[in-house]
Amino acid sequence: MRFLSVLAGFVGLASAMLKVKHRGLDQQSDPLNRRESAAYPANTIDMPIDHFPHNPRYAPHVTGTFKQRYFFDSSYYKPGGPVYLYISGETSGTNRFSNLQTGIIQILMEATNGLGVIIEDRYYGKSYPFANSTTDNLRYLTTEQTIADNAYFAQHATFPGVEGNLTAPGTPWILYGGSLAGGETAFSLKEYGDILFGGIASSAPVKTVLPYPEWYDPIQKYGPQDCISSVNAIVEKIDYLVDSHKEEAINELKAIFGLEKLKDIRDFAMTIAFPIGGPMNYPKDTWQELNWYPAYSAPDFFDFCSNVTNINAPASVTAFDNALAKYTHGKPWVNLGNYADFFKKAFLPLCPSGDYDSTSCFGTQNASFWADESNGPGRSYLYTSNNGVLGPSHAESTTPSLELQISEQPTNTAASISKLIDLPIDPWLGLCYHAPGTPVRESSDLNPEYLIAGAGHHWDSSGIKNIPAEPLFIQQAHLWEIKTVQKWLRTFKDWKPGHGK
Repeated sequence: MRFLSVLAGFVGLASAMLKVKHRGLDQQSDPLNRRESAAYPANTIDMPIDHFPHNPRYAPHVTGTFKQRYFFDSSYYKPGGPVYLYISGETSGTNRFSNLQTGIIQILMEATNGLGVIIEDRYYGKSYPFANSTTDNLRYLTTEQTIADNAYFAQHATFPGVEGNLTAPGTPWILYGGSLAGGETAFSLKEYGDILFGGIASSAPVKTVLPYPEWYDPIQKYGPQDCISSVNAIVEKIDYLVDSHKEEAINELKAIFGLEKLKDIRDFAMTIAFPIGGPMNYPKDTWQELNWYPAYSAPDFFDFCSNVTNINAPASVTAFDNALAKYTHGKPWVNLGNYADFFKKAFLPLCPSGDYDSTSCFGTQNASFWADESNGPGRSYLYTSNNGVLGPSHAESTTPSLELQISEQPTNTAASISKLIDLPIDPWLGLCYHAPGTPVRESSDLNPEYLIAGAGHHWDSSGIKNIPAEPLFIQQAHLWEIKTVQKWLRTFKDWKPGHGK
């Protein structure tokens, strides 16, 4: 699978913006975004741009603030109830409204008379510190600054129409984040356990590696095996052509997919992998967008596999299985025609101009495109990806890295409490607490953990406002989350921030 591994490394990072042009980063990490959501009014807090004025990493320092958006739901709140902070992550806060309505925050609010609030991450949605995103202006986009926002917000937030002071640590603040936001949740608790009472980190990468070909491991293991075998065999043959420098054969291969205009082999690798997906870039729904509830899920991946293994394809399609056999010692490329036919029908229309090598389509080699300094989620996410999603690099001595060892529980046990939820078919599992090869995990009341059997990328965030009607494996996970948080809240009266329980 070395050819697809290109997608997991250089190409995946270099082309993160193409995904935004096609469908937006927010769809990757929250399949619920496809649902209609009633609006919550936007509120803003004056958030310091720089929480670390003496850290040379952020020099030259600025002293101003920016308007950071947040949205809240107090329909279940009763005095004395907790605040649930949903961390928006790499998208606009408006794309997370469903979590207040039917998702995990709604579930916990209803069970504990809590108030739910979504905070929009800096440099996403409308929460930009500057009018543009020059490289200099992006220097304040680090996990270190982002989690400091969470702590500051918990200490200063107001909720119009809600009586009383709900700030931390006087009120129990419990964070929730999934995926990137799950990592931010874990690190918020690690660094600010004297302010934040607890948190749930779901599908949370607590380790950074680059590249990350392990993204494909759950697909290899749990995907339809006839499809997986076919794709693997095709990729192996592509590897052979590339390693053998068979340029004529590579050009013929590109033409079979309708991509002869794509000059760079890395762009070709990225593009034909779109039906499968990858760590950073894909314009349609993939394995990562599968969900336990049909209305939330996306069938694209299985549509692809069904087409790849179609035994009734017309001869005009299956003929391509032998088109390149002359380059592979007479061995046919089984199902290549089906693969290419599906790709051309599903993905070439995304580029109606037919200029496939342009950055408006599938090319990534135009440097001027990447120099665009306009504010946007693609540029923000690209900067985050290339500068360490979990904060400062190990190579920097000015600030310690926020990266946690994957074997440790990412909580400050002297103060906050957290629980980690992972999911076996999640492509990000390899960076999470329950990663393959880690020790057997044991849950406790202080540091609970849960591996939801058969589940994918932070599936626990999804809800239908009817827990008894949920599939048993999701129902039990939600019930476990409720009782775990209820246990936490019983201890709050004895909680002494920064001094343990």
